[in-house]
Amino acid sequence: MCQRRITEKSGLGALIVKPESHVTSVADLSEEEAAEVGPLLWRASQVASQLIEADQVYNCLWSHARGKPVHIHYVVQPVTQEQMSDFAAHGPSLQAAMFSMGDAPDRNEVERISNLARARFSD
Repeated sequence: MCQRRITEKSGLGALIVKPESHVTSVADLSEEEAAEVGPLLWRASQVASQLIEADQVYNCLWSHARGKPVHIHYVVQPVTQEQMSDFAAHGPSLQAAMFSMGDAPDRNEVERISNLARARFSD
């Protein structure tokens, strides 16, 4: 089974989709997990695009921590032109800059977006 969760470091509206089993590559997913990933990424992308007015929704697979594969997870990240301008970056460079920024969004806004995401997944 795959799960979704919300992440703050990638900006408001960013979601994480990951298998519950501990795997370090897509090839290691069970057949059931592999069949679930595509539709879940599709749905998470729809939800993310509804949470904020994004110019693009990134879907990126990450698995490394400190240079070693540890667990695959997809970052589903709505991105705005304003973010690209603020960080003077796009794509993986934007994601890295946002992740290392250190400033967390306002907690109340995170809660509001989280509740909205939960409601959208329930629809």
